[in-house]
Amino acid sequence: MGSLSIWHWLIVLVIVMLVFGTKKLKNIGSDLGGAVKGFKDGMREATDETSVPPQQVSNGQTIEGEVKEKVKS
Repeated sequence: MGSLSIWHWLIVLVIVMLVFGTKKLKNIGSDLGGAVKGFKDGMREATDETSVPPQQVSNGQTIEGEVKEKVKS
């Protein structure tokens, strides 16, 4: 009694298509796909920004470098 058969799901699908229409469902699907693509692009940009080494400015000059090891003085 708790599980639904394939016929139940087909009837639900037909009712949803009658209520919303196929054009509206297509638009919802494309909007959802665009949102997922935008999220993935945003995550990719965030990881790209963190991998770039920071730049420091000293006396009007840009200094780029990387610390290899710490030296105690």
